[in-house]
Amino acid sequence: MRFHCRFLSLVLVGLLFSLVAVRAQNNPEFVFGDLIPDAPELAARGTYAVGVRSLTLVHTGQWDVLHARNGETPRYDRPLPVEIWYPATIPTGKAERVEYEQVMGNFNDPKRPLIPFTFAGRAGRDAEPNRGAEAYPLLIVSHGYTGSRLLFTYLTENLASKGYVVVSIDHTESTFRDAAGFPSTLLNRALDDLFVLNEMARLGEKGGKTFLAGLLDANNTGLIGYSMGGYGALNATGAGYSANAGKFFGQMTGGSKAFESRMMSSPDYKASLDPRIKAVVAFAPWGMERGFWDADGLAGLKLPTLFVAGSKDDISGYEKGIKAIFDGAVNADRYMLTYLNARHNVAPNPPPVESLKPGLHIDEYYRYAEPAWNERRINNINQHFVTAFLGMHLKKQDYAKYLDVPQSANDSPVWTGFKPRSSVGLEMRHAKP
Repeated sequence: MRFHCRFLSLVLVGLLFSLVAVRAQNNPEFVFGDLIPDAPELAARGTYAVGVRSLTLVHTGQWDVLHARNGETPRYDRPLPVEIWYPATIPTGKAERVEYEQVMGNFNDPKRPLIPFTFAGRAGRDAEPNRGAEAYPLLIVSHGYTGSRLLFTYLTENLASKGYVVVSIDHTESTFRDAAGFPSTLLNRALDDLFVLNEMARLGEKGGKTFLAGLLDANNTGLIGYSMGGYGALNATGAGYSANAGKFFGQMTGGSKAFESRMMSSPDYKASLDPRIKAVVAFAPWGMERGFWDADGLAGLKLPTLFVAGSKDDISGYEKGIKAIFDGAVNADRYMLTYLNARHNVAPNPPPVESLKPGLHIDEYYRYAEPAWNERRINNINQHFVTAFLGMHLKKQDYAKYLDVPQSANDSPVWTGFKPRSSVGLEMRHAKP
């Protein structure tokens, strides 16, 4: 009888914690990215209020690889909706609050119909920019396949509050709303990143007529990518694709040559590398297990890079995937943060309340959730380490102590910036050229 009562008490406690977690996300005061009690030091928001605006950019005359036939590839215009967060001035008495519109599901998948939902953020829609004495560094953010420019608001808002202009892309034919054939994603990720960099530089020119004029410094840019976004960010910054990748792409597209310009062997590829990009954050980058890089390609990555991975990643792979990229990028000053026992979802917002509804496909929940980790804790840890890494390389801040920690958090004193007893389940590797 005593055992039965004790077991029942444990079950009730578990249910209570589950209800608290659900109610927290259903609470109008809760916002993705808010701190939980054991959040590390640099996870806290910065001193700037945050504004947010939406734009649509159009990349004209691009290869339409989804309609390639017999080696012939037509051209088309690629619309690229972007969300832009920036330091802002919020009028007195007006809340720093925004409602984002999102969908879950997958376009053209009858088992996962598109379901609209909204969630709150801490930013002022169309707020006036806070123009300082100097322009802010630029960050470009790239989602996975499939995904959305709003998948990382916990991080994009946080970084804008610390003095960055943050631009997150909806990659055409790769979002929840318009997912199409994979060759488009394979080709266009790096090209989209580089185009958006050029557009932000144009719109941010001093004396211009847009709200971005004089606000950002495109010569001091960082790329942040998740999954296929990480794949593209690495290629945009020196990791040219292999001959094997080119063969794979050609087989998928009936012989299209469009991919050749992103291969390490191409003179056009090397000419495309942009010196304005100074640092890279790659969350769970895809491609290594499929042979998209060889030793020469990985050796081409020379920029400071922070990799973030789950040790049980079943999408990008860990030992033969993300860790192999880290090990092979021998010419880069690089870090790798590993969440032990995490799978692939080491970058997104927490699961929205709508994903918890009975009867939905489990992937609506597992698009965001990690089975062995609290996603809000992952978010806070990411805020901390991305702040430290980008602060070092784009703002010249003295944050090395937060990154140069013992490799295993389980077998060492508490990591710098972490609360007592909280730096467990993590590893940090650092390798220099």
